[in-house]
Amino acid sequence: MNDHTRPVGEDDLMAYMDAQLPAGRHNAVETFLEQNPAVRARISVDNAIRDDLRRRLNPIIEQPIPDRLRVDAILRGLREARFRRIRTVAACVALLCIGSAVGWGARGMLPAPFSSGQQALMMATVADAVAAHRVFSVETVHPVEVGAAQEPHLVQWLSRRIGHRLAVPDLAKQGYVLMGGRLLPAGDQAAAQFMYENGSGGRLTVYVRVSPGDDTRFRFVGSRGVSIFSWIDQGLGFAIVGTIDRPQLLALADSVYQQLDPQHRPAPSDL
Repeated sequence: MNDHTRPVGEDDLMAYMDAQLPAGRHNAVETFLEQNPAVRARISVDNAIRDDLRRRLNPIIEQPIPDRLRVDAILRGLREARFRRIRTVAACVALLCIGSAVGWGARGMLPAPFSSGQQALMMATVADAVAAHRVFSVETVHPVEVGAAQEPHLVQWLSRRIGHRLAVPDLAKQGYVLMGGRLLPAGDQAAAQFMYENGSGGRLTVYVRVSPGDDTRFRFVGSRGVSIFSWIDQGLGFAIVGTIDRPQLLALADSVYQQLDPQHRPAPSDL
């Protein structure tokens, strides 16, 4: 099997994103992406996120090295620290004893950290939500799998497939009417997408999938005209996606959050 006939895999897609794809594989990958718009959308989102990180980090990279990080300053600091260390050993032992007692008394009061696994799952949720939005929000004949006229059936069906009891947020006060929803793949699990439309034809989607943990802070991502707010709440990951500006989408995200779990007050902070 040569490079022209070998199936396209994740290594090819990663090399394509990094512009490291061998010439003999480029046409095969391009053909694969034309036949798989959801994969192309996912790659576009990944590229947008990477470009956004580069844009944020480039100003830091271009800054001169601070004096405190130069080799001579580091060596001088090490020499000074060597002399201070002997004098602080006794104080450290005393603080350790006090800290142990205080820490035992305060056990269970600190929130669990946002693990790397949860962070990776949240990024996957955002990427999948954006890909699904780009693919289905432009559909004119079949934008949804089950229409709003069958809302009770839609909710029951998606709840059963995902394994959690779902509810459909009402965004009519914000000018968006439910069109319906559909079942989507999320790795080896299932995800749900609810689609809404306003009076001028603008559409937004609410994406839901299983996501262990509970981190209700709103996280924002912008990608080529698409705005996304995501959060995790009681074992479910949520992402609301739309081609509107951040303040408008934040108000909609807050409405979705409050309706799905009205006991949570106040609204999550916006990161």
